Amino acid sequence: MQEFLKACHAVVHDAETKNLATLMGMPPVSLLQRANAEYDGAWFNVKHLYALILHTNDLRPLAALAGEFGHSIVPTNQPMPINVHQALGRATLEFAEVTVETHAAMADGRVDQVERARILKEIAHAEEALAQLKASIKAA
Repeated sequence: MQEFLKACHAVVHDAETKNLATLMGMPPVSLLQRANAEYDGAWFNVKHLYALILHTNDLRPLAALAGEFGHSIVPTNQPMPINVHQALGRATLEFAEVTVETHAAMADGRVDQVERARILKEIAHAEEALAQLKASIKAA
């Protein structure tokens, strides 16, 4: 918990504390007190963490919290939305390729390593296409 509070404290001090406190809907003194890693009564809740990250775009507190539990924060690449019809067509095509590869592999009643690799590659393509379809639907 100490590393998390230190990270929150660092972000609050690196930002313009008065503006940040206003954006977070609290007095600057209260924000400084809640984020003070040396203060035993420091209490930084989830709403504070969310607002801090939202207004500063600084993920140090989240990374510190994850680190205390043995995890790390890794950014993900979000697919670019495209025309919904194009995205649907691509997803359909990729799923069809998964079906063809799997059907061909099962022709002899078993799946060998080479066939498994081809099927998994096609599944990855289908997952990417579905993620792009999802992004396209959200953007529509």
